[in-house]
Amino acid sequence: MEVLYVNHTAAISGAERSLLSLLAALPDTVHPRAAAPRGPLTQALQRLGIPTSAIAGTAGSLRLHPLHTPRALAEMSLAALQVRRAAARSHADLVHANSIRAGIVLALAHPRAATVVHVRDCLPPGALSTATMRLIAARSTTIVANSHYTARSVSSAVPSASVEVVHNPVDIERWDPTRIDRAPARAALGQAGERKALLGVVAQLSPWKAQHTAIEALELLVAEGVDAHLLLIGSAKFVASATRFDNDAYVAGLKATVAAAGLQERVSFLGEREDVPELDVLLLPATEEPFGRALIEAMALEVPVLATAVGGPPEIIEDGREGYLLPPGEPTLWARAARAVLDSEDGGAAMGAAGRRRVLSAFTADQHAAAMIQLYESAVLASKA
Repeated sequence: MEVLYVNHTAAISGAERSLLSLLAALPDTVHPRAAAPRGPLTQALQRLGIPTSAIAGTAGSLRLHPLHTPRALAEMSLAALQVRRAAARSHADLVHANSIRAGIVLALAHPRAATVVHVRDCLPPGALSTATMRLIAARSTTIVANSHYTARSVSSAVPSASVEVVHNPVDIERWDPTRIDRAPARAALGQAGERKALLGVVAQLSPWKAQHTAIEALELLVAEGVDAHLLLIGSAKFVASATRFDNDAYVAGLKATVAAAGLQERVSFLGEREDVPELDVLLLPATEEPFGRALIEAMALEVPVLATAVGGPPEIIEDGREGYLLPPGEPTLWARAARAVLDSEDGGAAMGAAGRRRVLSAFTADQHAAAMIQLYESAVLASKA
């Protein structure tokens, strides 16, 4: 089967990491090619041996703006033409769009092949969001959602849409605790690594990821005498003026909050990292999380997790088994849960072990690839019916 994968951005975030995991796990019966803007993603694809075609990228927000909306439409129209040509040249049996924006591009391209659109985010309510999902649903053979929560968001906009759920994967060999020595990793952090407890948030720096809640929880823990340090891993990836949030301003606000609380020696902004072996507890305090890839990565490393109860995390963890599910925006509850893990008799080891078992049972790259191939085969048959 010839499959063309389409991505709207060159940046690598959760969606792109999931795509790379899928591509690495595909069997020889699938012949992949990718269409994406030049940059870090195409470099990663080339390292996997995946042939690529360059297309125009877009950072356009799905909200109307007199300047940004026409520019985004022009970018996506150009990308659509490029995708249509790439699909024709590769004789694609199926084209897989890796995001909502890529799904818009695919809808505009209207290639002569089965089409799958991967929805990994829940759009904010509104007429434009509904119109976007209706366009995608009308032009795609199948929509695949990364969680049942995301699928419900799609169905609320387009009740007639054909939506399948396939959870994101994790590379269980790369994220294997037996291959990691945490002591040197902690030592490399200097003074931060000497703290009794290392908490971490792994996510792009953006208001909806709610790193401020983690900072506020840390302030409460320190006030209670807990020798803790918070690692903020990630960056403000999407900073174009057309994006939904002013992420640069949010980062500045986070640093101001840290300074106002006197936590400069207890919070580290580490930027982008490929792994996080040092953590004692992972926090995912987002206001809403469609899936939560950082969760399954931490769980694979046997790290206990605290996650927002809004979104996909309840499909990943059971409250009290692999970690705790908590309401967003309640730092007191997050501090209390972190302390419950840290003060437990085994320091959260049982939760960590349960997390690894959960990942092995449901979130491996091989399981994800098998589910996607089954979905591809059904989509190809449906497109020919």
